[in-house]
Amino acid sequence: TFLTGAFLSGTKPTVVEVSAEFGVQVVKGDVVLDRGGTMLEQLHSLERHLRTTPGTAIVVPYADTLMPGEDASFVSSEDRQVGTLFHRWSLDRTLNASDNITLIIVEALGALNQSLLTNPKVAAIEIPMPDLATRAEVVRALDAKLDEKRVMRYAERMAGLRAVQIESLMRASGDAAMSEPEREKLILQLLGDTPAAAERARRYAGITAGMTADEIVKLVEPTKSLPAAAADPDADVLALIHARKRELIEKECAGLIEFVEPKHGLSAVGGAEHITGELAEIARALRDGDTKLTPMGLLAVGPMGAGKTFVIKAFLKEAGLSAVALKNFRSKWVGSTERNLERVLATVKAMGPIAVLIDEGDRSFGNSGGEGGDEGTSSRVIARLKEFMSDTENRGRVLFIMLTNRPDKLDTDIKRPGRMDRKIPFFYADNAADRAAVVAAVLRRYDGALAWDAAELTSLCESLHGYSNADLEAMTLLGLEFRQREPALTLVQALQRAKDDFMPPQEGDMIRFMELLAVSETSRRSLLPERFARLSIDEIQHGLRDARVRALGR
Repeated sequence: TFLTGAFLSGTKPTVVEVSAEFGVQVVKGDVVLDRGGTMLEQLHSLERHLRTTPGTAIVVPYADTLMPGEDASFVSSEDRQVGTLFHRWSLDRTLNASDNITLIIVEALGALNQSLLTNPKVAAIEIPMPDLATRAEVVRALDAKLDEKRVMRYAERMAGLRAVQIESLMRASGDAAMSEPEREKLILQLLGDTPAAAERARRYAGITAGMTADEIVKLVEPTKSLPAAAADPDADVLALIHARKRELIEKECAGLIEFVEPKHGLSAVGGAEHITGELAEIARALRDGDTKLTPMGLLAVGPMGAGKTFVIKAFLKEAGLSAVALKNFRSKWVGSTERNLERVLATVKAMGPIAVLIDEGDRSFGNSGGEGGDEGTSSRVIARLKEFMSDTENRGRVLFIMLTNRPDKLDTDIKRPGRMDRKIPFFYADNAADRAAVVAAVLRRYDGALAWDAAELTSLCESLHGYSNADLEAMTLLGLEFRQREPALTLVQALQRAKDDFMPPQEGDMIRFMELLAVSETSRRSLLPERFARLSIDEIQHGLRDARVRALGR
């Protein structure tokens, strides 16, 4: 709309729009074109006009529907011909000399016929997601009653949203939606006599546009106590904005990312003080905005059940960092995977500072993760991701965190410093005291009122050598279940019964192999437990080769 109605209206006597939906349409000017026939025939009619009349602008919205970027074998004959025609136009000196211009609009370059991008006469211009100043301008325009402090707070919280999404969040869409006075009245009834109800109802009404009464009731939740409202009058409204933003972005990215909202900080982690201490320092640098000390990425490695996911989420909570989990965006359709990745990266960059969590990274980005015959999709995806991860402009803004128990499957270059600066190894607890610390942490998380004797807990864990953190948690929860069934049992008795009853997985060779992989990947010896810290590089590599043979048979 901006291109045809504002940018081109005063500079070009003729403006033509080409789309798969409406064909060739004259937006401005007195031009007679052949409207019949196929899209290709209409474009040939337009070409005859271009060769006889200078000063024509052609706008092609949703260009990927006319000239898709898929492999030629997946594209119809007409689509290939349309792409060839536009490519020929871009090279035609006669057309270029006649003051003609073609503006192609596409969401991602990877979605477009790539032959167009190889021409040096074609310039690719990225329209970025709205920055803070732009979002603030949109918020001001949509709600003139907001003071400047709230405008900026709302704009900060709306990072990652496009302008049209901010409008949908703050304005009603359609006659069927409740009006703002109706929403305000309903919300005031829901809030009742809670603190500052009238003022909060007015602000709630401004960001519940287009929602049904049922949706508003679910969001407001008037039965909740709202202690934050007294200390920060905007806290509940900002939380509501976050909830609606989460919904909009997850829809925008078609389920390719999901928000991660940890409940516990590093204080909830049992044992592993050398790891939590390292992560606490990184969290402090992130909170302070000290980008010089902020890594570009973290690689968490270690055997399954060692607590990688829980500890990393606790680190995110400690750092106060928003986070999204990157889901598997690989598609069986050629071209779709690249488009999916570009959509995710554009959204993530606009949302910074943010962490991108990639669990089981070897599955999505492993050097053997892609299926054979994927036409090079895997290599292109990994190359684009590596380019984004190593962009120093993202330091302190986008933190990639990859978790895997098979780092040997990852592309080697993706693990280098400058992409994954810190490699954090995770292991099973080495001694009874560390295992008791894990059990105690689980007890605190699930029932803070419980009391126990630390010495008894340590004694109970003496014989649990080889238990993973996940095993210890499962055993502890089983003990709490026994105690709930039989209240006469003491906590230690219930845990002893669970210990006798619980059967941990028996995969010793694979666990040893994964432990040595973690040792070989770690970036600092001080992060290793005592049994590995003194090994030489040769001993580690020799042990790794032997463990690989025992675990994988090769």
